[in-house]
Amino acid sequence: MISAPILVLVNPQDIVNIAGAVRIAKNFGIERVRLVEPEVFDPYRIEGIAHNTADLVARIEILPTLHEAVADCVFVAVLTARERAAKRRTLRPREAALELVQEAGAGPVAIVAGREDRGLTNAELDLGSALVTIPTDPRHSSLNLAQAVAVMAYESWIARGGEAQPLKRPRRQAAPATAAQLEELFTDWRRALWAIDFFKTRRSESVMRSFREVVHRAELDGREASLIRAMGIEVVRYLTRAGIAVETGRDHAGDG
Repeated sequence: MISAPILVLVNPQDIVNIAGAVRIAKNFGIERVRLVEPEVFDPYRIEGIAHNTADLVARIEILPTLHEAVADCVFVAVLTARERAAKRRTLRPREAALELVQEAGAGPVAIVAGREDRGLTNAELDLGSALVTIPTDPRHSSLNLAQAVAVMAYESWIARGGEAQPLKRPRRQAAPATAAQLEELFTDWRRALWAIDFFKTRRSESVMRSFREVVHRAELDGREASLIRAMGIEVVRYLTRAGIAVETGRDHAGDG
């Protein structure tokens, strides 16, 4: 995967917010965090709040200025809630994430987030390669530090190919259904559908072919196939017990 950006927090004031940002960094593959003059820094408390982040917390760098924190970076995406009138590049998170990926081959890149109460100064904003604003409902526009970091970190993760990692298939508790088990299922359900007069004027062959496709897509295991087959069998048995005449149709070769 493409190198992850460095997460830089400027003058964070609340240990809970630092921990939240660290946890998010861990979630989205960010391996380096830099803090600029944090008002409080307690690694043990951070680890206590953001579980399973000890390795990342141990690598946190603390620097005196934002200038020093991004000095080695070739691209700096600065999160801000302010739409500046000055002619500065302003991007949405997804656009910024793509630029972070493009520039990462040339050197370190960074995501910068400002103070919880007042964000970043104009001088600090000037250190960014681009400003990044997160669109929100104007009636409820404010995001806290961790929320803003989460949006940008997520977009960065996706842009770096995180979404391409396949989801793990659920572990089977039983062996896949065999062809013979599935044929028994189809046979008994065809009889059940005839019994309840489901086909009416429909061609049973066409209906059963669609039913087969649905079942095959489900990739049933042996236990599941047996359960579904038993449901079809019970339909016929119930009607028989109730004294209802049952028409189970003929065994059409085309029904498969």
